[in-house]
Amino acid sequence: MYAILDIETTGGKFNEEGITEIAIYKFDGHSIVDQFISLVNPEREIQEFVVKLTGINNKMLRNAPKFHEVAKRIIEITKDCILVAHNATFDYRILKTAYSRLGYTYSRDTLCTVTLSKKLIPDQPSYSLGKLCRGLGIPVADRHRANGDAQATVKLFKLLLEKDLDKNIIQRTIQYIDNRNHKLKLKAIVDELPEKEGVYYVHNENGNVLFIGRGKNIRLEVSKLFLKDTRRAIKIKEKVDTITYEETGNELFTRLKYYVELDALKPKYNLIRKRKITDKDFNHDHLILINKGRIPEENLIILVESNEVIGYAFTNLSYQRNDLEVLKNILTPIKNKPLAKTIVKNYLSNNTVEKIIRYELENNL
Repeated sequence: MYAILDIETTGGKFNEEGITEIAIYKFDGHSIVDQFISLVNPEREIQEFVVKLTGINNKMLRNAPKFHEVAKRIIEITKDCILVAHNATFDYRILKTAYSRLGYTYSRDTLCTVTLSKKLIPDQPSYSLGKLCRGLGIPVADRHRANGDAQATVKLFKLLLEKDLDKNIIQRTIQYIDNRNHKLKLKAIVDELPEKEGVYYVHNENGNVLFIGRGKNIRLEVSKLFLKDTRRAIKIKEKVDTITYEETGNELFTRLKYYVELDALKPKYNLIRKRKITDKDFNHDHLILINKGRIPEENLIILVESNEVIGYAFTNLSYQRNDLEVLKNILTPIKNKPLAKTIVKNYLSNNTVEKIIRYELENNL
């Protein structure tokens, strides 16, 4: 069951607005089964620009019921319903605020026809109610009045129901008060990750990297992140859209990739501490470090030349690592060479790699 509504307000500061008019149509997916339409005395002045937009003025509302007089009726007509509105975030916030002033917590699942229209009717020049309805041939009477806009939203919603052929887009778009959709999204993200060592990147809906993590088991590390209840973890969970990853195959490359990417991307939710850059030389100016790769037959190659980390490559062909010119052609270059040197040097001071080849520049291997 749906409660399709529109609210007009006084305007003013955020969360200080008062309701001036409300229209609600209870809709069972086929037809209207109940309705409630009323002016409301907001007990505060209406902003002048709102008067010009809606035509509702203080004189019209002098004898209108106050919100506490219609609050019970609104609760009854929206009970067990999903609230549907064009820009539902606004209407739901206004209702919740009005009820909170009465000391009551108002909670309903919501569905926004703006969001839904963007999914089911893409590429429209505008998703404002008036322009969208005009483009779809939906008549709108009394624009910017609660009843006219609510009736238009009913007609729009009927069209959207018809366009949702698989009958799952609407369900996925509902904002449940128990946040179940987001929880299911987080689970789906985790389920697609490998149980392999590597570095992972948390992206928001715009593709920006918000956080970089690492570990011997990427899926396990992301699961642990999503279970945390710290302020930072909660923010990451709220904003995550996708997670990409790169398998590393070994601890050395995990460290190198992680710290170099942190330096390059500077994600918002990583705590980045300034590292002390080593000024010590390797025990040889020119080295090829060989370590295990991501799969059994593969090797990680890190090239150190003139005491700088030049780059890295994964290869399973011996001639690629034995011919210096070929190796240089397949390398992924390292941008922050001092940082890379510090990471590699620190690792080698306490750990070993499978093989180290020392060479002279004038000689090929």
